[in-house]
Amino acid sequence: MLRVYKTDPMTKKIKKIRKMTVDCWIELVNPTMDEIKRVVTRTKVDEDLIRKMLDTEELPRVEQGENGTLIVIDAPYLEGEADDQQYTTYPLGVIISNNGYVITVTPKRVKVLDDFRTDKVLDFRTAKKTKFLIQILYRTASYYLRVLKVVNKEIEEKENGLKKSMRNEDLLDLLEIEKTLVYFTTSLKANEVVLDKLSKGNIVDFYDEDRDLLEDAIIENKQAIEMSGIYNNILNTIKDTYETISSNNLNDAMKFLAGVTIVLSIPTMISSFLGMNIPLGDIMTNQYGFIMIICISVAVSLVIAYLLKKKNML
Repeated sequence: MLRVYKTDPMTKKIKKIRKMTVDCWIELVNPTMDEIKRVVTRTKVDEDLIRKMLDTEELPRVEQGENGTLIVIDAPYLEGEADDQQYTTYPLGVIISNNGYVITVTPKRVKVLDDFRTDKVLDFRTAKKTKFLIQILYRTASYYLRVLKVVNKEIEEKENGLKKSMRNEDLLDLLEIEKTLVYFTTSLKANEVVLDKLSKGNIVDFYDEDRDLLEDAIIENKQAIEMSGIYNNILNTIKDTYETISSNNLNDAMKFLAGVTIVLSIPTMISSFLGMNIPLGDIMTNQYGFIMIICISVAVSLVIAYLLKKKNML
């Protein structure tokens, strides 16, 4: 998909335009080869800079071409069906050309850029290319923080569910959340490297106000890294706790079953002994012999059960 936007100099509002002009924003989402050719022909940027962004595993970095600079970061992305959604990350590339164009390239449509399309970003101008870049970096870091709060709520919901009944489904959901946090932590740390490179001012020239916004983006990214680490530690603690609880429950069940087996084996042992072909005296000729044997078996079983109970095996 190829879309072109430009800020109206009169209304200061962004609008969609048909032709690519200087100071416009060119958005490419999983572009076709024809769309890439059109952008390359108009902007003169290296085609490889765009084609590389079609790889969903592209790593965050800064790369300079002959007629533009590519800045790659990882952005959060919600994927899956409505009843089975989870967060992951996809690369977001921003190309600042040397002849007045800003190009964003993503393999899938990321929500980070939605605020720019709908004029929800304060003081956003397509002509202010470096500021646009930093605004994207800042919005991405802020979006991570919002998503992490959602992930934290999911952790709390699953924890409350485990308190009521320990189900395999909840444990598997916690595993998916853990995978999300791993993706986020890895991506945020890689984004941090890109932000640090940009802060040196050797790649893109910044105005003073741009530097302040870049510092805010760096702070937001660091907070997101810390939050991701905290939630990951909380999740690991929950998993370890419930693994211990599950193990204790299993041990208690095994102890109980072992105790019941011992108690029930007493009547079996007595009846087996009395069933041998050996003389047992008057007990076998007594009319109440069978009842006496039952009473002896019950009495011995009760004594054994009492002793096991004292040892916390029943």
